[in-house]
Amino acid sequence: MQLMATTVIGRLVSEGETTPAQGLPILPNIGELIVGFIAFAILFVIVWKKVVPNLEKAFAERAAAIEGGIRNAEESQAQAAAALEQYQAQLREARTEAAKIRDEAKEQGSAIIAEMREQAQAEANRITETAHKQIDAERRQAVVSLRGEVGRLSTDLASRIVGESLHDEVRQKGLVERFLAELESGAIRPEKVGTDSAGAGA
Repeated sequence: MQLMATTVIGRLVSEGETTPAQGLPILPNIGELIVGFIAFAILFVIVWKKVVPNLEKAFAERAAAIEGGIRNAEESQAQAAAALEQYQAQLREARTEAAKIRDEAKEQGSAIIAEMREQAQAEANRITETAHKQIDAERRQAVVSLRGEVGRLSTDLASRIVGESLHDEVRQKGLVERFLAELESGAIRPEKVGTDSAGAGA
């Protein structure tokens, strides 16, 4: 550009139309143009060496920060997803364990109830058997006692009727056994005293 401007100025001067200062006021002076180019070159070098690296550094740091933030966000999101998956797995495991414990408790409860029923039934059977044995023992004791009492009363009554003593043990035992056997077989029927008395009176 400087060469072009010098050529134009040289041509105009050689033709003698006008001087550079008088005919072309827009074109600067050659010295000023050179100083401007030098200043521009110095400013360009300063900007290129000092400002541009700082801008590139700031841009790189900003890009790294943004990328780091995105990477951190992705990592946080991945960790949150992993934590959620782990929580859901633990929740499923806890639900499965709770269901298993509930089923085991039901089974144990049913087993305990069945065992208690068996124990209660066994205890009831034992009590019933004991009661039957006690009743049989008391009945046998009552029969023995009644046999003795009936034997004594029958001996006393027979002694009064016959007029001799029948208190001999062997004789008494034989009479009592024979009387009770006849009474059990039905050969002897008890008579109502009140009825006989009423018939005799009539």
